[in-house]
Amino acid sequence: MPSPSTFPTVLRELLRTHQTFLSYAASHVYTLDLTLPQFDIIITLGSTKGMTFKKLGERTLITKGTLTGVISRLEYKGLVQRVASETDGRSQIVRLTAAGEALFERAVPEHLDYVNQIFKGSSPEDSAKLEAALLRLRKTTIALRCEGGSGKLADKSNGWCAKVKDICKHYQDSFGDFI
Repeated sequence: MPSPSTFPTVLRELLRTHQTFLSYAASHVYTLDLTLPQFDIIITLGSTKGMTFKKLGERTLITKGTLTGVISRLEYKGLVQRVASETDGRSQIVRLTAAGEALFERAVPEHLDYVNQIFKGSSPEDSAKLEAALLRLRKTTIALRCEGGSGKLADKSNGWCAKVKDICKHYQDSFGDFI
């Protein structure tokens, strides 16, 4: 564990790395004439029959207000379409069009190759250590944020921990007992 005097430099480096990574990833996504949130939607919808706005918001962590605009711009580009839900007349399903599917099939492997260049000089052991350290940091942060599984924040407000649990259902194995 870093000492209090090294903590600010570790946090600063983590944030700088995150920003640098997003900038690097975005440089490829922009060549597809997309923004990162738009590409996130394409990746999330790929290989599915579509999903509701609510589910998309949970899977992508894009807020409802932002999500509507992102979907509208993708719809304008002909990459997604909204269709009425067959099971719930009040909701819409967002799904990829044929053009969106073609983009998904082409762009995701390209993007993964592009992003994997970051790790080209790392050994499998280095990558495993980095992954373990990041997972440990995430688990510790969630555990400290939530008070003993009560779903309350340290400041006694409700909701955040329950929302994290709901959003991260598909990451249960990674979080273990922390959520």
